[in-house]
Amino acid sequence: MHEYDLEEIKREIVEGRSLTIKSNNLINALSADLKSIAKRQQLYERRMLMNSAVTYVVTVIVILMLTKIALDAQVNAVRSEGRDTKSRLEHVERELQIARRREEARETASREAAKLYELMSSGKRREFLTELNRVASLDVSPAERAMFEEGGRRARRELSQLSYQTGIEHARAGRYHEATQTLRESLDLEADAPHSAQAQYELARAHRALDQQKNAIFILMKLTETAAVADVLDEATLLLAECQVDVELYNDAKATLRTFLRRFPESPLKNDARQLLSELNLKY
Repeated sequence: MHEYDLEEIKREIVEGRSLTIKSNNLINALSADLKSIAKRQQLYERRMLMNSAVTYVVTVIVILMLTKIALDAQVNAVRSEGRDTKSRLEHVERELQIARRREEARETASREAAKLYELMSSGKRREFLTELNRVASLDVSPAERAMFEEGGRRARRELSQLSYQTGIEHARAGRYHEATQTLRESLDLEADAPHSAQAQYELARAHRALDQQKNAIFILMKLTETAAVADVLDEATLLLAECQVDVELYNDAKATLRTFLRRFPESPLKNDARQLLSELNLKY
């Protein structure tokens, strides 16, 4: 073999080693690159896992918060609805109680009205008037109330007339104490009845008969000032002067007699008034 061939072989061997070394270096570099890529992939996967975990936690927290807010809103709505329902229920219960009380009052009023009507129709006037005071508090209709009030006025008028007649009978019989009681009852029952002025006059006469001139004077002064019945005024004025003489109010008696003569110049009692005034002028 020639020397040239050996050189070629050596050169090829050297080149082969060189290629082998380069190949190894390339392989090592590639291996390092692969390891670096693998590490970066692992870091990336870790970051992705961490990001996924954080995202999941945040998502769960947000979902929980939104769920809590929604539940709170729903609970508040349910509570508000419950309060409204309770308020409506209480209002309905109050209205029911009011209606029940109104119905009970109406039933009571119906029973009392029936009792009053029975007393009124049976002619039991005193019992009717005693019960009539309760009509103001009864839940009766306007028509029933008007009927009972008219019945009360009629009963008072009739009882007043009856008491007046009884008082006159007592006075004629000399039972003056009983006369004052029944005549006072007549006036208490109906103070503005047609017979009221005459009842006051007879009551004053009964008081004078009982030596109660002060009571008689009080009644007669009021009668002579306010009475609208002319046929009793002259008698009441003369009786007033006589009562004033009884209690020695001579000046008042003179003034009363002068008033009598001025107001009632045509009265059949004018001569009695003149005579009494003359006697008072002579003596006092």
